Amino acid sequence: MSLLALSLAIALQSTPEAEASAVVERLHDLASAADGPAYFALFTPDARFVGTDASERWSVEQFRAYAMPYFSQGRGWTYHPRDRVVTMLAVPCGCVASFDELLDNDAYGVTRGSGVLVKTDGGWKIQQYVLSYAVPNDVARDVTALIRAHETAAAPATPVP
Repeated sequence: MSLLALSLAIALQSTPEAEASAVVERLHDLASAADGPAYFALFTPDARFVGTDASERWSVEQFRAYAMPYFSQGRGWTYHPRDRVVTMLAVPCGCVASFDELLDNDAYGVTRGSGVLVKTDGGWKIQQYVLSYAVPNDVARDVTALIRAHETAAAPATPVP
């Protein structure tokens, strides 16, 4: 098969879901490689990154300010996607997709990523990414009890009148 025929066959198999999924895959590859400029180029200018800590609801600029010192030292983070589902939203433009994925991480075990992508003139871009811990239901009460205890200990004391 000629290179032209192979390229055409691949192009014909491409779907919006596959294209959007490839952007999320690239996001993980670039984070692992600590390539900050290319990583942040995958986000829309008004994107949000929601991290695992309740305080981590960052604009892309806030997230860049957090991450770039690590990336500039060659330190990224590695999440290995194990399963991803991309769904095109039922909007006439065909330009919005949501996704959810299970990820493996050496430090945190199984985590979950989810988010929204939009198709722009520059291709698919991440509008929102949410990273969360996948807590098994049978240990959820223990985990939430630890979180409550931590929040209570960290809460400022209420002054007595």
